[in-house]
Amino acid sequence: MKRPVLLASAAVALVAAGVGGWALATRNQPAELPVTAGMGPTPQIPAPRSSLIPTVNVAKAVGWKSGEAPTPAAGLKVAAFAQGLEHPRWLLALPNGDVLVAESDAPPKGEGAPSGGIRGWIQGLIMQRAGARRAPSANRITLLRDANGDGVAETRTILVGNLFSPFGMALVGDRLYVADADKLIAFPFRPGQTQMTAPPVKVADLPGGPINHHWTKNVIASRDGTKLYVTVGSNSNVGEHGMAVEKDRAAILEIDPRTGEKRIYAYGLRNPNGMAWQPGSDQLWTVVNERDEIGSDIVPDYLTRVQFGGFYGWPWYYWGPTLDPRPKEPDSEDRAGYVIRPDYALGPHTASLGLAFADGAKLGPRFASGAFIGQHGSWNRKPKSGYKVIFVPFAGGKPAGAARRCARRLPERTRGSTRAPGRRRCGPDWCVAGRRRCRKQRLAGRGRLLTRPDMSIVTPPFAGAL
Repeated sequence: MKRPVLLASAAVALVAAGVGGWALATRNQPAELPVTAGMGPTPQIPAPRSSLIPTVNVAKAVGWKSGEAPTPAAGLKVAAFAQGLEHPRWLLALPNGDVLVAESDAPPKGEGAPSGGIRGWIQGLIMQRAGARRAPSANRITLLRDANGDGVAETRTILVGNLFSPFGMALVGDRLYVADADKLIAFPFRPGQTQMTAPPVKVADLPGGPINHHWTKNVIASRDGTKLYVTVGSNSNVGEHGMAVEKDRAAILEIDPRTGEKRIYAYGLRNPNGMAWQPGSDQLWTVVNERDEIGSDIVPDYLTRVQFGGFYGWPWYYWGPTLDPRPKEPDSEDRAGYVIRPDYALGPHTASLGLAFADGAKLGPRFASGAFIGQHGSWNRKPKSGYKVIFVPFAGGKPAGAARRCARRLPERTRGSTRAPGRRRCGPDWCVAGRRRCRKQRLAGRGRLLTRPDMSIVTPPFAGAL
């Protein structure tokens, strides 16, 4: 009987260690500044604060109840366009009004990937709490069609499946480009199709496993369609695995779709995601997720112009030449004097993902000139930041003025809450009072897409917050 007793004791010890590890991991260093201090063209950049276990403060992902929705800015409305999706990561609105949705989650780690030890185990728990990695990736692109224009997609078909953690999509002529987690592929496609009729053709390999830390890859075409631009995030937080595994990462790649040849267009961008062309120009912009684990107040994510050949600091520097001493390998080329300072800070740890420029005053004059940005939301800040859609106004071709919130949280005191006003348990843009759980616009679980008040489709700026 000794063996079963020993096994039972070991199991109890593991459970206790898990509970203790989670308790240790969630001991948080609160922010000393409001999140707005880390926003705008000249954010505050306080001294770093590090600890053995980083701040962990994750909003639990739960599904929307019938009739629930984010609270938008005055004069706007939010409605469900489609439901029941599995991790809707990115959207592409087609010329005929159909909408493509990449349903995708992280790919499995490859052989030889570092385990991460206790820290990696804790990060896995964090991802599961946020709604990710609970099941294998759906690995498909779904087509949604609203034929009668009532703002609800009545037709849903799987356009193509058996992909490898797809994310970004771009339509150029009669070719649909899809950025998988390890390659860029293309399909012959014309708007109106509901299924692919031919296998994909590989355009170019992209940095993949075995680690593939930031696995999502976005793609956008140049205005004339002759070049493709692909975002590739870093393989680490701040170069802790060495720089050999960061080849062609933390960068935006330029790819010739005819030959597959590629080059680095800009680098030092820790985890770029959304990309968009500024209206009336050939200027490419992107939003970038900055580094973690040096306090709740830094480093702010940012919106910036992408300059060809530009270096934006990662992993050795942030927000200009501010030195980060943590990278495993030093900056052997002394790049401090060449770091490009980003154009506009979006707040620390907001996980800003989606980006699209306003196309006139379709949402009213307040949102006529500027950029919409979808913020996935923080895990490494107390109180939480992000979990909303914001609008950065532009004037004279650059950001001008404070960001405006397009969706905001529901006051906690409403709907029967007994919590005192001003005590924000959740901190994202809206919370369900009484249940004390945050509603992430990421919509893990019962996924939804959203429409604008004129029933037009919500496109990539909001995809980052879905």
